[in-house]
Amino acid sequence: MSAANEQTGQDAAAPPLPSRVRAMVAAAWHHGVMLDPAKLHLAPGAVPTGADLLAWARAEGMEARTARLGWKQLMKRRGTGPLVLLLAGGDAALMLQADRTRNVVWLVDPAFPRDQEGSPVDELRLSQVWSGEAVLIAPRAGGERGSPLGMRFLFHLLMQERWLIRDVLLASLVLSFLALLPAMMLMVVMSKVMQYHNMNTLLAMSVLFTLGVTWETLLHYARRRLVNVVGTRTDVRLNDLVFARVLGLPLDFFERRQTGAILHQINQVQKVRDFLTGRMLATMLDLVTVLVMLPFLWYLDPTLTMLIVILGGLCGTVILLFLPPMRRAYGVWMMAEIKRSTVMVETLHGIRTVKSLALEKQQRELFDQVSSQSVAAKEWLDTIGNWPEALTTALQSTMVRGVLLVGALLALLHQSGDLGVLLAFMMLGGRLGQPLVGMARLIDELEEVRGAIAIAADVVDRPQEVVAPEKGLRPTIAGEIRFAKVDFGYPGTRDLALEEVSFEIPAGSRVGLVGRSGSGKSTITRLLQGFASGYEGRIEIDGNEIRDMNTEYLRKQFGVVLQDNFLFRGTIRENIIAGRPGLTLGDVVRAARLAGAEEFIERM
Repeated sequence: MSAANEQTGQDAAAPPLPSRVRAMVAAAWHHGVMLDPAKLHLAPGAVPTGADLLAWARAEGMEARTARLGWKQLMKRRGTGPLVLLLAGGDAALMLQADRTRNVVWLVDPAFPRDQEGSPVDELRLSQVWSGEAVLIAPRAGGERGSPLGMRFLFHLLMQERWLIRDVLLASLVLSFLALLPAMMLMVVMSKVMQYHNMNTLLAMSVLFTLGVTWETLLHYARRRLVNVVGTRTDVRLNDLVFARVLGLPLDFFERRQTGAILHQINQVQKVRDFLTGRMLATMLDLVTVLVMLPFLWYLDPTLTMLIVILGGLCGTVILLFLPPMRRAYGVWMMAEIKRSTVMVETLHGIRTVKSLALEKQQRELFDQVSSQSVAAKEWLDTIGNWPEALTTALQSTMVRGVLLVGALLALLHQSGDLGVLLAFMMLGGRLGQPLVGMARLIDELEEVRGAIAIAADVVDRPQEVVAPEKGLRPTIAGEIRFAKVDFGYPGTRDLALEEVSFEIPAGSRVGLVGRSGSGKSTITRLLQGFASGYEGRIEIDGNEIRDMNTEYLRKQFGVVLQDNFLFRGTIRENIIAGRPGLTLGDVVRAARLAGAEEFIERM
């Protein structure tokens, strides 16, 4: 066996692997992961593209992405493992490290994996064979997928778009300064133009106003576009992570939980997403407005500025006082909503049973009952939430009207005052009051979001099923099965489902399991597929204990016909090859004939 074949695990008689496949195997080996070249489905003689390598690595349980890099970026890489460079002509090279002092990178030819040091290559030589495409791979760690769902997790998720958020904040900063322009123009018009009838000043103000409106329009458009991009990307990441966690939950979780309750809890993520890309981001932008306007207002009139700040603080105090009862009312309403959703989903899923047994009246009465509970809880929540809403609205109105009254009073008491300054302060005071009230109301929405997070986390933060695609044995299976003194009991029960069960089934045999309900027939099949590992004794397939086998690989070796059939949305072909996406149409037809399904498929 050659050195290259020794690393990739290929037989010496097998055709040599493509250079790019060798490079990926070697890079994964550096991280302690064995990539199986047989899982890379390619036509004979085809050169794997970056997308092919990406899908292969991810299917084998690794984090992978393609990137377009330049020489400067290569020089900045430090200690992150080998980098697969996709060279011209279908070749590849492994970049081990960069040497800034010599301005070279050290590359290894994957055909010679024992060359651990590699060879130095400068920018000119590399540019002749490399266009910049590279594949970055790393072992799949817990990361975000393993972090508990909470505000810290959401903040980390949002900060992945920190460069776009930076641009949004810069645009908001400029817009905040532009928002001062109308007030300053009003002051100039009132004190210069109206008093001295200065036409040149009015013309200058008109030009300045036109430029300001133009820039404000462009910046508003750009900021909305950036906010939409941030929201869309965050939405995709959040939904992807939640869906991945739900798929990773063990089977017994779905068997113990009602489908309606699970769906309702998962749907709470939508509230979290709306808050993350809506109110939270808007409040960050409002904070920029406050930081810009507050010093300017303080310069115009410290007394009136203090009035606005105090009223904004009172809004926050009102909301904080109502938080405890609102928290309790929100919890009661959410539990009632879960019950209502559960009844609805169960009725739809079991509609055949409902129709067959004439249970329509019973289900309507049950749904009316849970709906009444939900409506009552929502009314209680709205009643409690109405008071802080009414009080903060009154305080917000006082900010605008109070500024006018207090400003007029101060002018009368001190026998002084500039009408332009007072009008400008009223304009900016209203714009400052809205962010202050918005930040106060953020506390209210934050409490609701925390409740939604807690409900969704009850599902997505459950312990994941241990299915590591990169770990475990992948032996060739003939089909010999052996149970040796197997004891197994389901969680939460005292009685064992299987007790001292021992039997052997030779490969190629046909065996039927018969017995009364609850005797353990389904339990045996569940254990064989690795759905439960908490058993005592040994379960072997061809002499290999199934605990030591790769779980994903093990399950793909089984052909399972469930008691209740389920078809995914799509064509018949897509349903047949759902577990084997690399199969051809000929394979699909052959499988349909073997299953006796060809005749009814042709009739459809």
